Amino acid sequence: MNFVEELKWRGMVHDLMPGTEERLQKEMTSAYIGFDPTADSLHIGHLVSVMILKHFQRAGHRPIALIGGATGMIGDPSLKSAERNLLDEATLRHNQDRIKKQLAKFLDFDSDAPNAAKLVNNYDWMKDYTFLNFIRDIGKHLTVNYMMAKDSVKKRLSAESNVGMSFTEFSYQLLQGYDYLYLYQHEGCRLQMGGSDQWGNITTGTELIRRTLGSEAEAFALVCPLITKADGGKFGKTESGNVWLDRRYTSPYKFYQFWLNVSDDDAAKYIKIFTALGREEIASLEKEQAEAPHLRALQKCLAREVTRMVHSEEDYRAAVEASNILFGNATSEALKKIDEDTLLSVFEGVPRFEVSRDELAAGIKIVELCTDKAAVFPSKGELRKLVQSGGVSVNKEKLTDYDAVISSHDLLNGKYLLIQRGKKNYYLLIAK
Repeated sequence: MNFVEELKWRGMVHDLMPGTEERLQKEMTSAYIGFDPTADSLHIGHLVSVMILKHFQRAGHRPIALIGGATGMIGDPSLKSAERNLLDEATLRHNQDRIKKQLAKFLDFDSDAPNAAKLVNNYDWMKDYTFLNFIRDIGKHLTVNYMMAKDSVKKRLSAESNVGMSFTEFSYQLLQGYDYLYLYQHEGCRLQMGGSDQWGNITTGTELIRRTLGSEAEAFALVCPLITKADGGKFGKTESGNVWLDRRYTSPYKFYQFWLNVSDDDAAKYIKIFTALGREEIASLEKEQAEAPHLRALQKCLAREVTRMVHSEEDYRAAVEASNILFGNATSEALKKIDEDTLLSVFEGVPRFEVSRDELAAGIKIVELCTDKAAVFPSKGELRKLVQSGGVSVNKEKLTDYDAVISSHDLLNGKYLLIQRGKKNYYLLIAK
């Protein structure tokens, strides 16, 4: 597999240094991408970099994931309008441990293969490096003029930004450049990859290697485009913020729904970037989508593949079942099987009413519960009419008896009742 060719047809190459492709075709090569540990989970914005490393390993090369424990303490100025808050070491170490577990789902770290992935942390080689030694050994190789010419620096120093840049952030590219030099010398790393916003930092690394080790030292760079949405909006952001890989922040159901609801244009682009499906399979899906766009073959396949990869087959199936509860003809049995977090995710935004757990324990007529205790229906008469016409369900079971009694035994997860009025109106009653 030609790695660069693979990335190109997937739309994942923005720029690369001359000679990169030839180097990779010549022999197994080690390459790295850095991950910022300022949160204890990656989000889907990081998935592009993760997939690049995954394809790199599939092509027979050796991927290195660098956790930026040291650089994360400073913050990268690229595409940032202001300086970020600095994190302490304990927080960073916690975040690194979490990120390691997430990366292990995509990369083979544990096999005996010569191209087994490796995870490194730049804090390990920076923590004992004194400031005086660093500026003497590393700082002398790059001029201030060279560093000032980088776009990330120029934009922040421009008159329009009116923000300026501290020496801390100005030094970031020198630290990232040293990472590349260190990995070049200690891990045989010959390529650094990342997003297009990293081009300046990465080429600083290649320049530092050349100036430190001589012009015969070959170091390469490859960057992917920043992913956008077809409507120009920012990829990976929702009304509630980032879409995270950790289920504590984004439930598998919400994660699945994010991919399922992307536009047709975005689905055609994302299926190449965020899955490992081959050309023929993707071409077949595109044909299917063109012939029957309403069936959303691309979105369904994209949501399936990414949810399985990030979470599990079981989580994917649970997300599909949960989707059917809201949009399909799911049974009461399916509803009873879903966990509380998924239930709340599915019915996020529907009207909610608190009802007395004690009254439910004693048993209460549905007509009283849904009119007097919770204003699901404006009147008992309307409830009676809808029950007679088969338009009321409790926990996805049609209500046939206007005088039916509801008790705490009917609660989902020991806490919830789902009332459905007509086809699309849902109400969640919460026992307190």
